[in-house]
Amino acid sequence: MSDGLTVGADGRARCAWGASTPDYLTYHDTEWGRAVHGEQALFERITLEAFQSGLSWLTILRKRPGFRAAFAGFDAGRVAGFGEADVARLMTDQRIVRNQAKIRAAITNARAVLALRDRSPGGLDELLWSFAPAPARAPVGLGDVPVTTDAAKALAKELKRRGFVFVGPTTAYAAMQACGLVNDHLAGCHAR
Repeated sequence: MSDGLTVGADGRARCAWGASTPDYLTYHDTEWGRAVHGEQALFERITLEAFQSGLSWLTILRKRPGFRAAFAGFDAGRVAGFGEADVARLMTDQRIVRNQAKIRAAITNARAVLALRDRSPGGLDELLWSFAPAPARAPVGLGDVPVTTDAAKALAKELKRRGFVFVGPTTAYAAMQACGLVNDHLAGCHAR
């Protein structure tokens, strides 16, 4: 096995992080690195990646049902309408990460999603996928998986230009991985 791969009880080779907990196993095998399309699903991924900043992804993954409930199923139209009473409500909601800057960022980003929708029929989907790089060789080990790339830096810059906040290059790259714009499953991983 290469650096970073493990064989699970099911006999399948996978990225080691994907076998570390049942939650990660499901996420790794069924979501991470797979193409995600649609405004609602993409808005969810961008929002969750922003909330993850500085925290374990496992924390966010386990709170995802709470996030979905608290943020109206990531319906950008509804979240864009959130006001101060909603911010106060969310700051007391134990189902989510209660960080006021990140909560406000989600609301700001929902408004940016609506502005994108008004400017282009493809909206958020078209914008994000326009930054998908050409497929690259599979990373062999964990050291081959970047934290950010030039494409992620360009995406972060464009998102900020379009009114998004809390979307730096590292967060943008994590979103690219989560949405399948890039496939960073290691060579030999069954999910690749």
